[in-house]
Amino acid sequence: MHIRWLTAFFDFPAPQFGDEVTFWRAIAGSTVSPPRGSNKEFASLEPFNGDPHLRVQRVNDGPGGLHLDLHVSDHRAGADECVRAGAVLTDASDPMFAALRTPAGLPFCVNEWKGEAVRSRPIRWPGASISIIDEVLITVPHKAFDAEVAFFSTVTGWTIDAAPPQSDAPASTRFLRDDPLPLSVVLTPVDDEHTAAQVSLAATSVADEVARHEDWGATVIADATTSVVMADPVGRRYRITNRNPRSGR
Repeated sequence: MHIRWLTAFFDFPAPQFGDEVTFWRAIAGSTVSPPRGSNKEFASLEPFNGDPHLRVQRVNDGPGGLHLDLHVSDHRAGADECVRAGAVLTDASDPMFAALRTPAGLPFCVNEWKGEAVRSRPIRWPGASISIIDEVLITVPHKAFDAEVAFFSTVTGWTIDAAPPQSDAPASTRFLRDDPLPLSVVLTPVDDEHTAAQVSLAATSVADEVARHEDWGATVIADATTSVVMADPVGRRYRITNRNPRSGR
C-alpha cells in the first residue's frame, strides 16, 4: 500500500473542543480551516506553508484521543490490505474513508488522497526555539507489541530506524518516514493494558519550547535528558524532544 500522506487527528470531546483547538492551533503555529462534515465536526490546522498534517474532530462520546489517517489513492483497496495484515474494519459506510483498528486496538482511518504533497516547514518562534509537530508516539501493551510492529511494517513498508535509542527512551521501534510524509511513527511497549497515541514535537531548544507551552496553559509531567512529557490544559499528554525539526532525527 502506497501511503501518500499522513495525518494526526485530534479527537476532542465536545465540551473541550473550543479550548483544545485554540491551544493546539497556537502550539502548531497554524490557522483553523472552516469546519466541515455533516455536523461541522471536522477542521484542519492549516500551516502557513505546505499541506495540513494535523486535523481536529469534535466527538460526542468518550474521552477522545488521537488517531492516524493514512491517505492512499484507493481507500477501499487500502482498507482491504490493512484487514489482511490484521486490522479490524469498524466502519466502511463513508465513500471517502474507512475506519479500522490495529491489531492492538488503536483506531485509525484509511482516506482517499487529495493531492497533499508539501510538508510544512518548522516555525522559528521569538527567541531561540524552532519546532514542529512531526511525530506520533503509540504506546502498546507488551503482549501486543510484536504484532503491532509487524502490522505497521507490513502495511506501510517503512524502514525501521536502526540508530541507537536516546539515553532516556524506552525500547521503542521508530519507523523512518518517506518523503514527503510529514510525520514519523514510533511504537513503544508499556505495561498499560490499552493502546494509545500522542504527538511529539521536535525542537531546537526544549527549555524555550516548554516555556512557550506553559504560557498557553500546559504543564510539565516528566523532565528527562532528551525529552519532556507535557500535559495540555485538559490533561492530554504529549512530548517535546530535542530532535532536529527539519530531519526529525
